[in-house]
Amino acid sequence: MTNSLHPPARQAELHRTWVRRFRPASDPRLRLVCFPHAGGAASFYRTWPQWLAPDVEVGAVCYPGREERIAEPCIDRMAELADRIAAALVPWLDRPLVFFGHSMGASVAHEVALRLEARFGQVVQRLIVSARAAPSHLRPTGVSSWSDEELLAHLRALGGSFSAALDHPDLRDLMLPIIRSDYRLVDGYEPYAPPLLSAPVTGYLGAEDPHVTEEDMRAWAATTRAGHTLTVLPGDHFYLMPQAARVVTEIDGLLSRH
Repeated sequence: MTNSLHPPARQAELHRTWVRRFRPASDPRLRLVCFPHAGGAASFYRTWPQWLAPDVEVGAVCYPGREERIAEPCIDRMAELADRIAAALVPWLDRPLVFFGHSMGASVAHEVALRLEARFGQVVQRLIVSARAAPSHLRPTGVSSWSDEELLAHLRALGGSFSAALDHPDLRDLMLPIIRSDYRLVDGYEPYAPPLLSAPVTGYLGAEDPHVTEEDMRAWAATTRAGHTLTVLPGDHFYLMPQAARVVTEIDGLLSRH
């Protein structure tokens, strides 16, 4: 791909900044790119390579403001975040790409997939969305303007890794500004009527998710011309944590078809 947005040296630097490679491969058959949830980080996906075929290279997007990018300001506008991720993925356009996004990450993955298709003619092989309503079913929450106490209660209700971490004052003070910034992105995201993706969309949902319904997830069918499926599993918004092995093994089966 020659129509990079930056000179090659700068492009490589951007890629290293934005994408953490958990299992580099010299000649991958395809690449799985994972997008974290609000308040999440690339390391959420660090265990995934063990359940995937060895010719699948695994990478996760590193949002600013967390882990090794902790000193950088967070990005709280979807358009800017998706633009910058799309530009950083240019070096990986020499192999087929599959995207996986959980919660907020599903919306980010969708927006990046649209940009790659529109700007580079690169169609992701599959978009996998988890625990996130389709664009047409997103509802404003206003969570980003809630008090710290209200936000903490909301996060604890979601379950997952947040609950334990938020009991530690130092971790809580570190995480809350990041989480609030991500919720500003979510609250400010106004999906338009984008073109249909050329990739199939696969959805996953926890049956006890307090905020996302099956109807919300099935509405992803309207975002693609290539078909949609949905799997509902036991669990809440973070069903993915206890069932990672099952979900990633199923994803490996999907990837074997590409």
